[in-house]
Amino acid sequence: MSSPQDDELAGTEQPFVSHLMELRDRLIRALGAVGVAFALLCLYPGPAGLFDLLAVPLVSHLPQGSSMIATNVLSPFLVPLKITLLAAFLVALPVVLYQVWAFVAPGLYSHEKRLVMPLVVSSTLLFFLGVAFCYFFVFGKVFTFIQSFSPKSITAAPDIEAYLGFVMNMFIAFGAAFEVPVVVVVLARMGMVTIPQLKQFRGYFIVLAFVIAAVITPPDIVSQLALAVPMCLLYEVGIWAAGAFVRYTRSPDADPAEESSNGST
Repeated sequence: MSSPQDDELAGTEQPFVSHLMELRDRLIRALGAVGVAFALLCLYPGPAGLFDLLAVPLVSHLPQGSSMIATNVLSPFLVPLKITLLAAFLVALPVVLYQVWAFVAPGLYSHEKRLVMPLVVSSTLLFFLGVAFCYFFVFGKVFTFIQSFSPKSITAAPDIEAYLGFVMNMFIAFGAAFEVPVVVVVLARMGMVTIPQLKQFRGYFIVLAFVIAAVITPPDIVSQLALAVPMCLLYEVGIWAAGAFVRYTRSPDADPAEESSNGST
């Protein structure tokens, strides 16, 4: 005869196992999406084509006759594959985020669900926007600045692994910097800060944005402004969005007066 403790464990084991099985299925689907995207990108434009596309901003600013080099025997093979895998993850990112959303959604209240999906979509779009801004605008300014200081007696021949590391760091920096509105909205919705407090912090954030830009970008004023100015503008967007999200995702049993003071703009 089973004890009450055994019955209690039997009642909780199945849901836990089912959650693990669902998590496994979600991970398989997410990895499958990345694998499909990787296979398609290998077919077209191919790892070499993707690397050539990524190298355009640098190669176009090299002196005529110069090119990139590989100092490692396996670099011409491994570096394009790494770029292809990264591109596949970015292409499959909407599917990956949807699997995360589908896994956590059953445990959320209805007003919390109204917050999560817009944040998932907006954070994805903002990250892509930051990467595109870095690739199409910032790289050109940075490489122009670097080449303007290069002595005529030096032939520039950057290593492809070093270039990949530089590009990844810049992409992550700009992609993360463009997430400022999402961070502001989450902090406001969790009640950690209020809209008036965010407005009062505006001056400090401007200083912080320029300090961050000075640390993570090359030492030229153009690239620093290219990161700091969008961060300041996105902070203002975050303040506006925070007020709207606080009202839109208000809990049905929340105090309207308290929510109003927190989300006032």
